[in-house]
Amino acid sequence: MKNTFFYCFFSLLLVGCSNDIKNTKLSGVVFGTSYSAIYDSEVDYQKQFDSLFYVLNKSLSTYQVNSDISKLNRNEYVETDEHFKKVYLKSKEIFEVTDGAFDPTIGNVVNAWSFGADEAIKELDSLKIDSLMQFVGFSKTHLSNGKVIKEHSNIYLEFNAIAKGYGVDVIGEFLEEKGINNYLVEIGGEIRVKGKNKEKKAPWKVGVEKPHFDGKQSILKAIILKDAAMATSGTYRKFKVDENGNRYSHIIDTSTGYSSKTYLLSVSVIAHDCMTADAYATAFKAMGIDKVKAFLKQHQELKVFLIFENEKKEFETLSLNGFPEE
Repeated sequence: MKNTFFYCFFSLLLVGCSNDIKNTKLSGVVFGTSYSAIYDSEVDYQKQFDSLFYVLNKSLSTYQVNSDISKLNRNEYVETDEHFKKVYLKSKEIFEVTDGAFDPTIGNVVNAWSFGADEAIKELDSLKIDSLMQFVGFSKTHLSNGKVIKEHSNIYLEFNAIAKGYGVDVIGEFLEEKGINNYLVEIGGEIRVKGKNKEKKAPWKVGVEKPHFDGKQSILKAIILKDAAMATSGTYRKFKVDENGNRYSHIIDTSTGYSSKTYLLSVSVIAHDCMTADAYATAFKAMGIDKVKAFLKQHQELKVFLIFENEKKEFETLSLNGFPEE
């Protein structure tokens, strides 16, 4: 559903001049993007991180032909692991509460539009979209005794819109199990923090990127994030342009099978965990501004920041539910 190609660059607030504690800083490549981790310990957990990422890819990556989810999509026998179960159940929860705006079974349609892991359909038309949409609907799948039951063999699952956030949580929880309570973990712009940057004696400060359609990168605003996670879904790095110059995002409307022409460019969500923030960021992008505002009145636990274009093609922003200003 989502490969946002959105990168939220974090910056560190520099305070004080005495550095009694040295952070360990690790980085690498995972899930088709980059990751980084900063934590207040001298122990190097690079090998452990790589092992965890290997397990997550083996379970959840549609880009790996031998992963559990790829086997499931080929209707092969699979007993899912605990990672798969957690992501599946959270996806089901958010699918239901958003009335299907977040739907991991939209994967075949995403592929058809050339935004996914599999080959696109040439000369895509409404008949082909309709034929794919009959197999869309997360309610057409069930988890029973560790096995995913699909009502039809053509149902295709993908968790790309939640897997990065879950990966961030897995690394954060690993660090906490090791007794580390001051860290920042980031995968492709999805972030989770706890405590503070003890080396700098300051809270973690992260950046929200300003949309650029030309590939440039700059920070629109920086905020302090404390014991929370933030994920962003943006449409300005991966989109199509029609003959009239209209931009259509890679996020597909789960009710129609088409990418909606939208002026909503970026959605940042702060939640308790990154898996939740990641999924809601995608759902909100599909829902649009008015539906998001109505939804958030009933979900005060989510803090949201929207960037959109007005009729004059100028950027406007909207902070909801107390999204931090600084």
